[in-house]
Amino acid sequence: MNGEPVRKIVHVDMDAFYASVEQRDDPSLRGRPVAVGGAAKRGVVAAASYEARRFGVRSAMPSVTAMRQCAELIFVPPRFEVYRDVSAQIHSIFAEYTDLIEPLALDEAYLDVTANRQGLNTAWLTARAIRARILEETGLTASAGISYNKFLAKLASSQRKPNGQFAILPADGPAFVEALPVAKFHGVGPVTADKMYRLGIHTGADLRTWTVERLKEHFGSSAEWYFNISRGIDHRSVNPHRERKSSGSETTFETDLTDPAQIEAAVMAMADEVWAWCEKAGARGRTVTVKIKWADFSQLTKRKSYPAPLQSQAVLRSTASDLLQCVFPPHQGVRLVGVSLSSLSQVD
Repeated sequence: MNGEPVRKIVHVDMDAFYASVEQRDDPSLRGRPVAVGGAAKRGVVAAASYEARRFGVRSAMPSVTAMRQCAELIFVPPRFEVYRDVSAQIHSIFAEYTDLIEPLALDEAYLDVTANRQGLNTAWLTARAIRARILEETGLTASAGISYNKFLAKLASSQRKPNGQFAILPADGPAFVEALPVAKFHGVGPVTADKMYRLGIHTGADLRTWTVERLKEHFGSSAEWYFNISRGIDHRSVNPHRERKSSGSETTFETDLTDPAQIEAAVMAMADEVWAWCEKAGARGRTVTVKIKWADFSQLTKRKSYPAPLQSQAVLRSTASDLLQCVFPPHQGVRLVGVSLSSLSQVD
């Protein structure tokens, strides 16, 4: 694009990774609805098998909700050391096809295969070969998205899940984005999507009608990013040395909450989702932040830093709970809660 050689980017995403590993290792779980996580009252689903997803069970869902969705749901405690070992196997396969590998988590990564190390004619054939090797060596399936940039490759990988692949060619990129709901854009979370809806932006085509200047009025520093992706443009390179500095999760409630027990349960669910990401990425952090958005849209943020990275989910939960206590009893309804862990470093 713009006179430069077209890059060939593959986004590989393992299918229901944690749950698939558990089903692989325990034949009695195959074909049954499985949730990896804690079945306790305040537990949360870290991953769900495709059989469980048919009942509406999703990652980050409170366990009690998941069990209401699927009475036959089987909870399995996570084995993150096993998932890390399998991830290392998968990444060793990636390394046979390219040096440009950007891990996003244990179960997904971007690969720049422009250099075509294996002499395959197309990025499509490269992605197919990688998926076949993963299945042969690990017994697990992966899906892949192929495109000329990272944004579109990640979108493409979700189009043929599970165990499939999809390509978005340079000539088709802008039209693909135009038809896409903004809520499906990677990088547009529920809060931003709601804001876009209020502004009349529902699809990529709607977003494309906005100028950078107008977007800046409502979205600040993200304006240029939204302007570009609405046109299928993403200049980011695959970065093998990428380091994420924080992990966060937040949720907006359908109705404002005033019950302290419900508010705390939601914060615990967000803390569990953050910890699940940290386990998945092999990362730990030192600073815990809790965010509250009130019914009038005002915000409160509380944080606590430790001298060393947190080493347990229990410490993250207890810290988030302690930070939350200052809002009780709530002086008005709570519309959003969020938890983040920052100052991240990799686990040795």
